Parts: sequence; structure tokens; C-alpha cells
Amino acid sequence: MLKLENNQSAELVSAPIKVTTTFADLPLRKETIEALNEHGFTAPFAIQEMVLPIALSDGDVIGQAKTGTGKTLAFGIPLIEKIVAPLDPEWSDFQNPGLPQALVVVPTRELCVQVAKDIEEISGKRGIRVLAVYGGRAFEPQIDQLHAGVEIVVGTPGRLLDLYRQGQLKLGKVSRLVLDEADEMLDLGFLPDVEKIFTSTPLRQQTMLFSATMPGDIIALARRFMSQPVHIRTQDNDDESAVVSRVEQHILRAHALDKIEMLARILQADGRGPTMVFCRTKRTCQKTADDLIERGFRAAAIHGDLGQNAREKALADFKAGKSDVLVATDVAARGIDIDGITHVINYQCPEDDKTYVHRIGRTARAGAHGIGVTFVDWDDMSRWSLINQSLKLGLAEPIETYSSSDHLYETMKIPAGSTGRLVKAKPVQATSPSISREAPREKSQKHTPKLAAAPKAKSERTRIRNKKFIKD
Repeated sequence: MLKLENNQSAELVSAPIKVTTTFADLPLRKETIEALNEHGFTAPFAIQEMVLPIALSDGDVIGQAKTGTGKTLAFGIPLIEKIVAPLDPEWSDFQNPGLPQALVVVPTRELCVQVAKDIEEISGKRGIRVLAVYGGRAFEPQIDQLHAGVEIVVGTPGRLLDLYRQGQLKLGKVSRLVLDEADEMLDLGFLPDVEKIFTSTPLRQQTMLFSATMPGDIIALARRFMSQPVHIRTQDNDDESAVVSRVEQHILRAHALDKIEMLARILQADGRGPTMVFCRTKRTCQKTADDLIERGFRAAAIHGDLGQNAREKALADFKAGKSDVLVATDVAARGIDIDGITHVINYQCPEDDKTYVHRIGRTARAGAHGIGVTFVDWDDMSRWSLINQSLKLGLAEPIETYSSSDHLYETMKIPAGSTGRLVKAKPVQATSPSISREAPREKSQKHTPKLAAAPKAKSERTRIRNKKFIKD
């Protein structure tokens, strides 16, 4: 459904839209089409199919679609098409070379890196420079790149404003602004920063806003800063928060002490590929990853207590296949867009319906099939009931399940005889109390540490007078 939303009135007008079959049907540059084909993009998804004709005509767009439906290309392609690039013939006459022409604002660091990478891949051979700006990294390299010149900046609100206030990031010539995952921006408390960024781009010619849901604050923001935006929605009106229909959902009532054993056995299911495990707290996230590693699984953790280098390495290893289980918190996992994830496991029940949609939306992306499993503890039954009702899932009450339950093996297709451990536990070597504490320091000695020698007897001290006392 396509609707025109006027920022001066609440009137909605339906409008027809031309449906395309391939990217070649759109008025795109030759270099852009070639870059899309090189990366396997030949036909647009639904959100791209409806957004591109309007965005390429410089219209403001509000894009609302389920997670994993290709929103990045929906705004990335129009940005690339409208940018004046260093290798373009018109570059010699361009008045603002090296200053940012387009700005994409995203809520998290991981999403920032992902979006910048996606835009860079389809930028063709026109010399377009894309810079990812986010916290957790030193300012100097980002400042150096800004001074060298960039055309598109992708950044998180906090770091963008820091660089802007320092005078390093020039926003005065930005003509196109994109706000991605707007509802998550609101949840993380970035709305004041986003408003400041909007007011810092006075020459903005086009604004695009993308979000899975449309809370009232987001609508108010759109009406304030956008000019007659076209509201494009690729899901039914009565199913606005619907989860991806291709996700096969399983809800299990689990005991807290048995969860790690259940998780380990599910990870041995037939056909299980790259898997994401979600936890509510950073401590549980790290402990779960450590327990899986100790049991022989190739697991990695990503949460807020980790440094940026560690988070990026964990994500890179997961994408490269060095690890096949990524244990993450909700905030750290925002924007992780990886194709091929077969299972999403909610180790701890989500806080609300939006979090549930976000989590299981990591699988079944781009038309694929996926499996979502949610562990519901006894204390979480009421929370899960609200999620089930809010999303109108119609799922039955969670079945009481243990790691040894027959229906767990049958439902999750776990091979018979599987246990929660891929490798045997290493025996713990008890340390004899008679061994000296100094022995571990002698790393060069390969023989068994000697017993500590008995303490020497104290030698008798001889008192010497050094003063003479004169008797009266």
C-alpha cells in the first residue's frame, strides 16, 4: 500500500506505482547497475521496488517494512545516483568538492559499519568516498578522512555531533539525509541528537526515514522535518509489528539451570547453520559464550562491556565462519545483517514485542527460511503472554521442557544420543598444599616442582652494647 502523507494536514491520498522487475528497468547509471550485478543484486525486493521510483525523483520517503527486507539498498541507491563523484565529468565544476553531500544516521556502531560497507559495495567505479563515523574508535583517523574529503558519511548520533561541535564535520552542504532504524533511535534515547542533526542541515533537499514501526514521536519528527513524505508500507495495516512469516517459531518453558544444556543440544540439530543466541544482560551473554566454548562449540560474544576492537573481531569471525554461534545482547546486536543465519535462540525471554521481532528477524532474511526458539522461564510466563497477545502469534502455552525431553529431540531434529558437550571436560588437577607457591614462576623447569625446604632455624642473636654506662 502506498500513501501520501502531507506534513501540513492529516489527509492521506492513494497513488499508483510502477512495478519493476529488474534494476535495469530503473533510470540508474551504468556503473551502479554493474556494481549491483557484481554483488548478485538483479531484481529489487518489495521495499526497494516501491521506494526507488520516488527517491530517484527527489521525493521525501517514509519507508516502513519488516526487518531483513533490503531497506539499505532502498536508500543507498538513490544516494549514490545523486552524488557528484570525483570521477564524474561534472566534478571539475562542482562547488563543494570533498564536503559531505549525504548523511546517513544509524543507532548503533555495528549497523554503521554494515551500512557503510553496503553503500560502498554498490558505489561503482566513480570514486565515491564513504566514511563510517562511530564511537569506540579514536577521533584522529576519522578526522583525517574528513579532511581528505568524503561524499557520504554514515554515523551514530553521538559521534556525529561530537565531530560537528569540534568543527571537523561540515554539515552545511549536506543535501540528502537518511534516518535508518528510527524506532531504535527513539528507544536508545537519541531523539534530541537526531533533532539537532536535522537542524544542522539547512540545505537539505531530500529526507528519507526508515523504520520497522512508527511510534507517535517518529511521526511527529517526520511531520516537523520532512516535506510531504510518501509513506510506503510493505505490510498490512493490522499486522504492523508482524514477525517474518517464514520463521518457524518454537516456545519452550525451560528451567534456568537446564538452559545451557538445552542450548548445547539444540546447537547439534540437523541442518543447523550460523546461529545467534540472544541474552538480556551482558553478564549472562559472556557466561553463555564461555560455557559453549568450554563445551566445544565455536562461539563468540558481543556485548556492551567489550571494547570496539573485540566487538568487531567477534562479528568478523562470525561472518567469516570462524565461529558459528554468536551470543549477543539486544543493544550490541542492533543492525547485524548477516545472510544465512538458520537459527535464532532467545536464551532469555525478550522484554517486549518489538525486541522479539528484532531478534528473530535476524533469520529468514531475503526470502530464506529460519527457525526461532525462545526459552521462557517460570518467571517470564506473564511477559511472554503479553508478547504473544500483542503480536497476535496465536502460539500455544509453552511446553515444560528439559534437555532430556523426547519432544525436544523430535521437534528440533536433534540426533539421538546427543549430549550437551562436543568434547570431554578437562580434568581439574588438584594442587598439593605442600607445593611451594614459588614453583609456578620457574617456567623453564620441566620437572616436577620440588617440595619446599623446611625453614631454617633462627640463629641466636648476640646483643652488643655500644654504650658505656658510668656508675655514680
